[in-house]
Amino acid sequence: MNRSMITLTPNELANMIQQGEPIQVVDVRSPSEFASGHIPTAINIPMDEVEARLSDLNPNERLVLVCQMGDRASITCELLRDKRSDAKVLEGGTDAWASAGHEIVRSTRTRWSIERQVRLTVGLLILLFSSLAIFVHPFWVFGTMFFGAGLTFAGLTNFCGMAALYSLMPWNRPASPRKETQKLGAA
Repeated sequence: MNRSMITLTPNELANMIQQGEPIQVVDVRSPSEFASGHIPTAINIPMDEVEARLSDLNPNERLVLVCQMGDRASITCELLRDKRSDAKVLEGGTDAWASAGHEIVRSTRTRWSIERQVRLTVGLLILLFSSLAIFVHPFWVFGTMFFGAGLTFAGLTNFCGMAALYSLMPWNRPASPRKETQKLGAA
């Protein structure tokens, strides 16, 4: 398949939106990623829910799929190919959209999704406990085992205790939506 046939640049999408073309922008990231910064007017249908939520896709509007950098949107586009052959992918995702100077709407105080916060924390803790096990005492290996078991449990059950705790933190609480033109991922 010719990839250039299914992608739009951020400026092409912005022009389509400005001209009032009937377009539905669907962000396929997780809800917390969506809340940390998305294209104005986009709706959130996570990638793993798209096939079950086909009725949420407006057949009278052109479909544009978006994620952070374009990979998940491309995968989703392939999943929908036989159902929505008109689907397009925003080239470079919300990162490219923001880099091109277009508005981003944020509804949390942080720019980091909860998933990213969990990955950073667990990675640092595993690194810490591994280092302690190597340089201080082998007992600390149980810390790495604990976090490995936690990740396994989260994968099997789709429940992450650390993510639940992070969702209660003030920086992850809903804020009034605001528009920005800064690059996503910046601190």
